[in-house]
Amino acid sequence: MPTPASRRAAPEPEVTVSGELFAPVNKGIELCYQTFGDPDDDPLLLVMGLGGPMTWWDEDLCRLLARKGFFVIRYDNRDTGRSSRVGVRVGRTALLRAVAAGTRARPPYTLDDMSEDAFGLLDHLGLESAHVVGVSMGGMIVQTMAILQPRRIRSLTSIMSSTGKRTVGWQHPNLTPTLLAPRGRGREAYIKSSATMWRLIGSPGFPLDHETITTRAGETFDRGVSASGVVRQMMAIVTQPNRSARLKSLKVPALVIHGLADRMVHVSGGRATAAAIPGAELLLIDGMGHDMPRPLYETIASGIRRTADRA
Repeated sequence: MPTPASRRAAPEPEVTVSGELFAPVNKGIELCYQTFGDPDDDPLLLVMGLGGPMTWWDEDLCRLLARKGFFVIRYDNRDTGRSSRVGVRVGRTALLRAVAAGTRARPPYTLDDMSEDAFGLLDHLGLESAHVVGVSMGGMIVQTMAILQPRRIRSLTSIMSSTGKRTVGWQHPNLTPTLLAPRGRGREAYIKSSATMWRLIGSPGFPLDHETITTRAGETFDRGVSASGVVRQMMAIVTQPNRSARLKSLKVPALVIHGLADRMVHVSGGRATAAAIPGAELLLIDGMGHDMPRPLYETIASGIRRTADRA
């Protein structure tokens, strides 16, 4: 007969996790990816933001999503982690000029190209369509995916992102000096600068401890970082078009999640995204900044599942 304790705490089901794999996807681009769960479950593609490797989708969150019935796919964007680097060097002066010129500037690649990378990964996995979730720049990518090939998107969740319209989703001006400051070379310099940034943009209502921040930064460095790659991704962001009008044509279940304490992408970006996509649910979270704290994993995962069930 089961004891009261065993009745209260049933063991969680095992989740199958692949090793890190590689897929050729787009014009010489190879992406590093990993999967969680049963391939027969609902495919769910997770797209990370600026300079963030796939491991910023925490393994516990990926396992939670798999237990909710998803075949979870996380991957390193081009110029991130163990995926391909694009051999075009862009200086910070060129980036500042692109900020001023907007869509008139010519970046090494665009969000459209990064969206095609994602579709290439789905092709590699033999998936005609998938639910997609993107964070920050990743939110911009999944919005672009839905515009480019709507038939391949089952549902869309955009987290702490924006529409590309310059009058919404702005960055707090106090962040600019830190963002533009030289990081220095080597692992310890990267960890130190990362810790500084996460203290500035993280969730004040769910603060991370110093050990967690530095451990994640060290793991990120060890998987491979590229300062020039971050600048190229920033070029893709600052030259993106305003998607607002095209988002209004979408006919896909959508969820927009945004923190009310986000200093990197103002909450107006999330509100504008939800207003642009017909029927989108808007979930605003007190105390959430520009990260996904562990106490919010269940809220985020349940929202993704709820949105997928509307498909």
